[in-house]
Amino acid sequence: MLYGYARCSTDNTKQDITRQTRELEALGVTTNNIYLEYASGTKIDRIEFNKLLVKVTEGDTIIATEVSRITRSTKQLCEVIELAKIKKIKLVLGNFIVDCIKELDPMTEGMLKMMGVFSEIERNMISRRVKSGLANAKAKGKLLGRPTTTIENIPVAVFKAYDRLKNGKTNKSECARVCDISRSCLYKYIKLIEESNMQG
Repeated sequence: MLYGYARCSTDNTKQDITRQTRELEALGVTTNNIYLEYASGTKIDRIEFNKLLVKVTEGDTIIATEVSRITRSTKQLCEVIELAKIKKIKLVLGNFIVDCIKELDPMTEGMLKMMGVFSEIERNMISRRVKSGLANAKAKGKLLGRPTTTIENIPVAVFKAYDRLKNGKTNKSECARVCDISRSCLYKYIKLIEESNMQG
């Protein structure tokens, strides 16, 4: 059985995970066998990834578009390799194939672990650059973080959808779809609109 794993560090309002899912489907993974996760690659207790590791059995294959999607921690990568050996499964990470159904070749294992090291180094470098940039911006007196959302920032489409919602002509899920925003974003807009109406 083929299983896919797609991961982004932040939610779908900031990062698009569909490129990964399209690539996984192109490799033969069915939609219902793709596990989606929005979590840091360094997080150990990832719900969907843990579900996947429990689900796979001997002879199965886990596919990800690259090593860093599985993890950005060298320690965790080593643990995943060991689990793959125990369960006798195959890992396909981008163009890199780790076949643990049979005895894993030491050279392949070494190469994979080196890729994990480079992935972790890349993460640490990105983190350092972000911290440096934030410190530099703060020193220059710049405001950090997202700009505050106000009633003036709300798209016109949301106001129209809100009127239909209040009249019982639609529901929140449909509103979010029509406005092309997430439900959490819609709730924030609705709260602002209702607060504005109360003040008015």
